[in-house]
Amino acid sequence: MSAVNNTKFNSAVFLLTGIPGQEEIHLWISIPFCLTYVISILGNSVILFIIKTDPSLHEPMYIFLSMLAITDLGLSIATMSTTLGIFLFNSREISFNACFVQLFFIHSLQCTESSVLLLMAFDRFIAIHDPLKYASILNPQRIHKMGLVFVLKGVAIIFPLPFLLKRFQYCQTNVLSHSYCLHQEVMKMACSDITVNSIYGLSVALLTVGLDSLLIFLSYVMILKTVLSIASNAECLRALNTCVSHLCAVLLFYTPMIGLSVVHRFGKGSSPLIQILLGYIYLLAPPLINPIVYSVKSKHLRARIIRVFVK
Repeated sequence: MSAVNNTKFNSAVFLLTGIPGQEEIHLWISIPFCLTYVISILGNSVILFIIKTDPSLHEPMYIFLSMLAITDLGLSIATMSTTLGIFLFNSREISFNACFVQLFFIHSLQCTESSVLLLMAFDRFIAIHDPLKYASILNPQRIHKMGLVFVLKGVAIIFPLPFLLKRFQYCQTNVLSHSYCLHQEVMKMACSDITVNSIYGLSVALLTVGLDSLLIFLSYVMILKTVLSIASNAECLRALNTCVSHLCAVLLFYTPMIGLSVVHRFGKGSSPLIQILLGYIYLLAPPLINPIVYSVKSKHLRARIIRVFVK
């Protein structure tokens, strides 16, 4: 009997959703999605190439930026196949195993990106609070170790989720409300007790994104305290200006993530369109906008990019 159930489980699928009610124009809707993915992948790839090949950019701020670009690239690649598959080919089916693999990469990359944003906040605090020791505190060896630790942390924390989901039998409609798989939505499709998954998922969110966002907030409190002690208004504004790009990245990352999490957990009566829009902003906006913001705000990076393309 168990063998029959396992066979049934492995052959079952989830149905992904594009934009309900707009199926007739999905092909047209695919155009902005294709452009978004192309710009995201090209933008982050260019930043990585410039930082890698230009020794003058081998500084802590740009090393952290390259880490952010890598996670953004990963997020774009993790969602691109299913999202474009729906809009271009109406390919809605995804097997359980493929869904679990996708949500593993999405959530582990999200945890890693949250940690990178925390490291970037720490970078800005050290640069403003103790600029003379900045290079010695954030030397390349220490940066690489911190990056590796946070990547391993994200993988280790998210690794149990696919196995926790795989033990369930799924007897609901199996129609997901996004064009990709998320843990908080997939677990609701199970016809078993999901208490363990719910508690573990909430704990992961609090210990990663929740803790990181709190530490980022505290970092900026310390940055403001340091900046306000500067006598010159011009120096004060110059110091704050170095944080603008990072603040944009933080708001762009955490705002839709928190909104989507709240809607999934507490917004049972909310409009499905709100979930869908937040879902797309949640995963598509940061990889698209981060390279643009950092290229515009960083004179050194902008100059290197212009030099590459002018040649």
